[in-house]
Amino acid sequence: MRLTRYSDIGLRVLIYLARSGTRESPVTVAEIAGQFAIPINHLIKVAGHLARTGWVDATRGRNGGLRLAADTMTLQVGVILLELEGNDELIDCEGLACHLRNDCILRDALKAGLQAFYSTMNTYTLHDLCAGQTGEQIVRMHRSFLSQ
Repeated sequence: MRLTRYSDIGLRVLIYLARSGTRESPVTVAEIAGQFAIPINHLIKVAGHLARTGWVDATRGRNGGLRLAADTMTLQVGVILLELEGNDELIDCEGLACHLRNDCILRDALKAGLQAFYSTMNTYTLHDLCAGQTGEQIVRMHRSFLSQ
């Protein structure tokens, strides 16, 4: 299993916003794009998705930008990933002309493995992701950007 770039960007946005502290100005899409070398078009799609979930407040316009709206202590990583990745199965048994479809346990085994993955990820919160050295690096990134 491999997470999509979409989920990777979503996690980076949430982590970056979680450590934006009490900045007066919101974090801009251009700032995040520059900090992580992410194409702005991709970032706009992900930011819009995060705003629709209610985890991010997005304001348009000259003084607009992004602010974290979710509680970092309760927002679970598995919930984030499930939202961004979708609830698709790892393989598409219905789309294949497979003679084993009715007697194969692979599909159920993969479902159980995927559920175990999300359950394990739910033992971590957004707060956990941006603690320690990761959080300190993000704070330095914010300071560097604001001092420009």
